[in-house]
Amino acid sequence: MSAWDIKPQGVQGQLQVTGTHAGDLEKALTALVTTMSEAATAAGTAVPGTEAAAPLQGPVPVGAAPLSQPAVGPVASALSQYLSVRQSDLKSMAERIQAAVLGAAKATNEYMAGDLDAAKHAQDAAKAVRLDLLKDAPGDRK
Repeated sequence: MSAWDIKPQGVQGQLQVTGTHAGDLEKALTALVTTMSEAATAAGTAVPGTEAAAPLQGPVPVGAAPLSQPAVGPVASALSQYLSVRQSDLKSMAERIQAAVLGAAKATNEYMAGDLDAAKHAQDAAKAVRLDLLKDAPGDRK
């Protein structure tokens, strides 16, 4: 019969290391989004002479206010689409890391609770044995 050999302190240490790396991943993803946003702004537009922050001027219906959204070029659009597509992957990555860490912690706690329960049963069984009844039992005595 095989036996488990889980050391809760070791599991806790590994969970802390994993949590640190998960925090590093979060920082890297935040930096990625920030850098891509800056790259999209710096890339400019496909319309000569426009700036990203300048309002668009174009044909508008009579009586309507001029367009006031920032000009967006093909690079900014591509970066936005890339992040939109990858958003679910990034969210899934974070959710899997969290589930793994919480699952390992819960499993270790259950393992420890099982060990304590088994120890209690062993102690209860030892208390139930009456040694005075065993002294008269037949058997090999030396």
